[in-house]
Amino acid sequence: MRAFHLKSYLITLFVLAHSSQIVAAECIAKSGQFTTPLLELYTSEGCSSCPPADRWLSGIQAAGYTTDKVVPLAFHVDYWDYIGWKDRYAKPQFTARQREQARLGYASFVYTPQVAINGADFRDWQSASRFDQAVADAGKQAAKVNLVINIKPLPEAGVAVSITAQALSAELGKQSDVYIAIYENHLKSEVKAGENAGRELKHDFVVRDFYGPYRLDEQAGPWQRNLTWKQDIKNPNIRNREIGVATFVQNRTSGVVLQALSLKACP
Repeated sequence: MRAFHLKSYLITLFVLAHSSQIVAAECIAKSGQFTTPLLELYTSEGCSSCPPADRWLSGIQAAGYTTDKVVPLAFHVDYWDYIGWKDRYAKPQFTARQREQARLGYASFVYTPQVAINGADFRDWQSASRFDQAVADAGKQAAKVNLVINIKPLPEAGVAVSITAQALSAELGKQSDVYIAIYENHLKSEVKAGENAGRELKHDFVVRDFYGPYRLDEQAGPWQRNLTWKQDIKNPNIRNREIGVATFVQNRTSGVVLQALSLKACP
């Protein structure tokens, strides 16, 4: 009997400890008093000149560009799929975003790899000094929007996300939209055809789902949105996936990104 009670007691302790870990895993990030720039990479597994840009994006945090300094996102576009390899991370939605950015005047055409900082085409990404200066210049600007991300893991493999955004002026709120991206790190592909045939490609900050635009002034007071993102529970390695959430606010007329924030989901 004592052994039975002891076993039950230990099981109870395990359940309580496990439950407390779930609660503790809920994590939150808040934007600061200065602007954190958004870094967008438009790329494709069907593009032979894209792997160097993918590697560069994967290495920016090791180079000191942590998410409190710059928020990176990789949008895989689909317009190279026809030349022999279909990029499984590409979506027409991402191509549409790149074309819309070009329409706003920051590039006369779309191309890969293309890098944009706060909505503006940035072709000097391979120059460490120029990239550092661009990030530093953006980071000197006073924040015009406050952002909050709250992530809570779900027991059925996924995350519950809450985003709050508030413009620091009513007029700015009327001109701006909120976007939310679910991204994933440590992705690999064995490319079997096309320009990168025979290569293993590695990716980070890959946008898997993209939500918006949401008008910042669609709600009275601070704007808020809750969403649930569920992972593919058929994948036996699902618990090893590194998921994160990024959000940003963009002026819908000029295309300028006003503030960005990113948070990796707690384990």
